[in-house]
Amino acid sequence: MSERIATVSRDTKETQITVTINLDGKGQLSGESGVPFLDHMLDQVARHGMIDLDMQVNGDLHIDDHHTVEDLGITLGQAFDKAIGDKRGIYRYGHAYVPLDEALSRVVIDFSGRAGLFMDVEFTRANIGCMDTQLFWEFFQGFVNHARVTLHIDNLKGFNAHHQAETIFKAFGRALRMAAAQDPRMAGQMPSTKGSL
Repeated sequence: MSERIATVSRDTKETQITVTINLDGKGQLSGESGVPFLDHMLDQVARHGMIDLDMQVNGDLHIDDHHTVEDLGITLGQAFDKAIGDKRGIYRYGHAYVPLDEALSRVVIDFSGRAGLFMDVEFTRANIGCMDTQLFWEFFQGFVNHARVTLHIDNLKGFNAHHQAETIFKAFGRALRMAAAQDPRMAGQMPSTKGSL
C-alpha cells in the first residue's frame, strides 16, 4: 500500500496555514491553531481517526476566530482529498455513534466526490471557552467543500455544549477512519458502479 500522506498550504491576507496529514498514522496531533478549543477537538479527530495531523497556523485572531477556523477546515479538506488519491480500494462510507455522558452524536460520511454538509446540531451555549459554536459549521463546510465528501452530523442529545462538540468531533474522526480504510476485498477497485468518484 502506498503512503497516503499530503501537505497543503493556504496563504491569504487573513491566514497562512500549512497542514500535513498521514491517513495511516498513529493518531498524533502537532501544532496549534491559536484557537484552544478547536485544537482540543482536532486532537480528538487525530486520535480517533488514527490520522497524524501537523498544522502550522497564523491567522488574524486579533479580528476574531472565523477566518482561522474556516480556512483550517478548507486546508484540511484539501489535504485529505490529496492524500486519499483516486479512492480505489477504500471502504468509502463511514459512520459512528459516540456518547459522552449525557451527549450522543452520530456522524456519517461518504467519499462521494460531491460536497454536501447536513448538520443538525443545536448547541446549548453560544460559546465554548472563547470559541463561537457557529464556527463549527464553518469548519465542516470548509472541509466538505474541499475534501469533496458528503457529511451528515447529528447531535441526538446533550445539554452540555462541550460534550456536544466533543461527541461530534470524536464521531467525525471515527467515521473518517472507517471510510478511508483499505478494504482488502476491494483492492484496486473503485467503490462505485460509475467507475469513478
